[in-house]
Amino acid sequence: MKEFKRITLLCGHYGSGKTNVAVNMALELRKQRDNVAVADLDIVNPYFRTKDSSGEFEDNGIRLIVSQFANSNVDIPALPQDMYAITDDKELSVIIDVGGDDRGALALGRLAPKIKEENDYEMYLVINCYRPLTRDAQSTFEVMREIEIASHINFTGIINNSNLGAVTTPDDVISSVEYANEVAKLTNLPLVYTTVEESIYNDLCDKIENLLPLSLQARPV
Repeated sequence: MKEFKRITLLCGHYGSGKTNVAVNMALELRKQRDNVAVADLDIVNPYFRTKDSSGEFEDNGIRLIVSQFANSNVDIPALPQDMYAITDDKELSVIIDVGGDDRGALALGRLAPKIKEENDYEMYLVINCYRPLTRDAQSTFEVMREIEIASHINFTGIINNSNLGAVTTPDDVISSVEYANEVAKLTNLPLVYTTVEESIYNDLCDKIENLLPLSLQARPV
C-alpha cells in the first residue's frame, strides 16, 4: 500500500464498498502510526456501516468518529460531534468514509477549506461496476462530478473495488479491470488499486497490477 497522507478520503456511490476499504485501510495505517481514526461522515442513520466495526477499532486502538445516533432507532441527519478534530488535530491520521454520492459529500464540504489548505490528503473514488448505477465509465464519471461539486474537493485517484461480495470470483475481478481503466482514462485520474478479497488474492496477484487484498467487513450478529 502506498504511503498514507494525513487524511485519506473515500467516496463513491452507495454499495461501492468504500466502508470495507476504509476499515482495511485503517487497520493497515494503525500498523504504521499511533494516532489513527476512522471518521464516518454519512448523514443518514441506516448507512453508518463503520459502526459495525467499532469493536475491531477499539481492539486495535483506532478512534471512531461517528454520529451519536449511529445504529440507533433515531433516524435523523446528524454529523459527528467531534468532526472538526479531523482538520484541527494535526497529529491525527484519518481515514474518512464520506458516504454515498453527492448527498454524503455535502458534509465533507464543511471541512473542505481546511483540508485543501493543509494539502496533506488523498481523495479516492471507490468504484464498483457490479452496482446498478455505476455499470459503465460514463455513469461513474457523472457520479464522480456530483461528488466533487458537493464536497468542493477534487479526486486524486481511483480504487477499483468491483465485487459481488462473498461470491466474487477471480474472473469477476479480472473482468472489471477494463472498466476501471476506462474510468481512469475518462477522468484523467490514476487507477491506484484494484481490490480483491484476500482469499483469492494469490489467484490474481500476478495478473493485475496494484492489487490490494482486503478482508471482508464483519457484520454484527
